Amino acid sequence: MILGRAINWPSREMHSRVWALAWPMMLSNITVPLVGLVDSAVVGHLDDPRHLGAVAVGATLFTSIYWAFGFLRMGTTGLVAQAVGRSDGDGNRTLLAQGAIFALVLALAMVVLQWPLLNFGLQLMGPEADVLETASDYSYIRIYGAPAALINYVIIGWFVGNQNTRVPLYLLTLVNLVNLLLDLLFVLGFGWGAQGVAAATLVAEYTGLVAGLYFVVRQLDLVDGQIKRELLTRLDAYRALIRVNRYLFIRTALLLFMFAFFTSQGARISTEVLSANALLLNFLMLISHALDGFAHASEAGCGRYAGAKDKSGFYEAVFSAAIWSLVFALALTLTFYLFGEAILGLMTDIDAVMAIATNYLPWVWVLPLIAVGSYLLDGVLIGTTQTRAMQQIMLITVLFVFLPLWWITQPLGNTGLWLTFTLAFVARGLAGLYYYIKFTREERWFNPD
Repeated sequence: MILGRAINWPSREMHSRVWALAWPMMLSNITVPLVGLVDSAVVGHLDDPRHLGAVAVGATLFTSIYWAFGFLRMGTTGLVAQAVGRSDGDGNRTLLAQGAIFALVLALAMVVLQWPLLNFGLQLMGPEADVLETASDYSYIRIYGAPAALINYVIIGWFVGNQNTRVPLYLLTLVNLVNLLLDLLFVLGFGWGAQGVAAATLVAEYTGLVAGLYFVVRQLDLVDGQIKRELLTRLDAYRALIRVNRYLFIRTALLLFMFAFFTSQGARISTEVLSANALLLNFLMLISHALDGFAHASEAGCGRYAGAKDKSGFYEAVFSAAIWSLVFALALTLTFYLFGEAILGLMTDIDAVMAIATNYLPWVWVLPLIAVGSYLLDGVLIGTTQTRAMQQIMLITVLFVFLPLWWITQPLGNTGLWLTFTLAFVARGLAGLYYYIKFTREERWFNPD
């Protein structure tokens, strides 16, 4: 039994299918933070520290902006996976074109509105005057990569929806490799500083776009049908795409707010607490990257089975992904318990920060087991385009759990902050479980809104 459904133990074929989708995305996820690490490592060897500060500020700004537009990948994945399940080649191709047009319009709006957007973002981050000037130079170069970055989200989502997670691995690896080589050339070779880092990232993003389009052309040979051109110029034809992405945007904005609020409240306590919490959040990044692999497998697999109205395959895919997610969550908990302090030691040698981080490390031990359900259920909801439920889950989590608990636990200082943060993940998982049971009883998975 799995939450009221009689489901047989997943077959070896299903486990293999889930793993074939999951492992490339796990490796792809690991490559994501490498861009920032490479950028920081290169400018960190320059004599002038403002370049390192400028890259940190600028990269954080663009990470936040692009994370907010992550709905382009998630929304595309769910809609395309269902089209694959229905054997709807026309819909598959048209969704790619619509997604790319939608992403391009958003990116061009960012370019046109770059002055107020970047000025507001940089002022909000509040760097010192010399760092602000260099960060502005960095940002006004990076902004022209928006079309490539956003269209790449759509391309990656389209491939995941088409049950192909290896191409995203190839693309992200290529982008990181080009970024690394050009960082060395532009910064250490030409002496361009932070501007060189921005230029390297810009070229790498467009290299990824060109490579992505190449793989798209090859994949289209395997997709029957043709693009319905009349659906590309009618605004009402984008209704499903806009509806799905609207809910995902609000959900992501709430998630960003929760993390930003957690960070800002730590900063209000002390600089040492801020630094310690930042180190501990790196563990959450590892958790996310590992468990998201199975979430992506759920997006692709569940979307496909939902589109085909294959109920047995759908629940078997959920069961298999749940098993492996739990196995990895247990492995992460054990790893953090045994080696967490040693990992912290690699990240800092500041005694005060190390002492605080070690004191709060037990919160990280339990986080994989607490967060595993929310990651998995996000994948199921994305694949079936039940994105309104994802929005509701985050509204419940932030407005009725996270913020009220923070208010109540303020006297506990950083302990209260971590208690609030952890219980927010509990609430997110329980709310997701509620919607899973509800949609299972109503068979909503096979009849999207």
